[in-house]
Amino acid sequence: MSKRPRTNNPVLPITHHPSLITSVAMYSTLISPKALHADLPSIRVIDCRFELAVANAKSEAGQKAYENAHIPGALYAHLDADLSGPITPMTGRHPLPDPKALAATFGRWGINAQTQVVAYDADTGMFAARLWWLLRWMGHSKVAVLDGGFKAWQKEGLPSESALPVFAAASFVGKPDANCVITAAALGELSRRDDWRLLDARAPERFRGEVEPLDPVAGHIPGARNHPFAWNMGSDGLLPADDLKRKYEQSLQGVATDHAIMMCGSGVTACHNLLAMEVAGLSGAKLYAGSWSEWIRDPTRPIVQGE
Repeated sequence: MSKRPRTNNPVLPITHHPSLITSVAMYSTLISPKALHADLPSIRVIDCRFELAVANAKSEAGQKAYENAHIPGALYAHLDADLSGPITPMTGRHPLPDPKALAATFGRWGINAQTQVVAYDADTGMFAARLWWLLRWMGHSKVAVLDGGFKAWQKEGLPSESALPVFAAASFVGKPDANCVITAAALGELSRRDDWRLLDARAPERFRGEVEPLDPVAGHIPGARNHPFAWNMGSDGLLPADDLKRKYEQSLQGVATDHAIMMCGSGVTACHNLLAMEVAGLSGAKLYAGSWSEWIRDPTRPIVQGE
């Protein structure tokens, strides 16, 4: 069950969005606002808008924005309540959800094996990419991110609504792919090997340890290289595939894609790098889901500052 507080908004059935998803062309990385609008009745749309903050003061900002206006028929996914598991003394800030609980959430949203899902957030896709990766982790490849997010949707003059849709629940059957993730224990060894590459998606000043707005310890994991998720972005969305490929090949420096590990502060923006790599045709990279906020929970794990 969602941990989000109930709202006072009336829950209204949206009759022009059927509960059963019909056939639609498969999107597995990005979708444009116009393409989404054209196929909208046949796509399950999930609004992932969120604001990260040290305290919880802004944690409901995304849901409030959703309740004010969203893409017609979109449901809301809360990063903390729906796309993360419970925090423990040894986890990072956004642990992976329990697979059974996650499958139940997807089923509650009316997602089954045939459902085309599109996730979006305000603009960059950093939160939408988390849902994109989670669905793929659970074996569901029919999921894409709206390129440019709600900002791009509005820029195109496309419709929005505030009414909250209701869909019939579905049976979501999936299981996590262990090849998609790397644990902290494994990372300690792999980050020191020349045939593996650990890329950190945080901003350069956080990677260097000059500032740390979210976690109690600043710096990065020894052996990591900085590849900020902002490098994926152009003026209106993700960069073209060729540009992304060139950037990642520079960071990987000959390391095989399936020996690439993505991390960030808590396992969210790292998913944006995984999405960008997939757009670039570089498949097989893995996620260190706990990321920096998990790594620093154990004081015996080494950290470095600077370049």
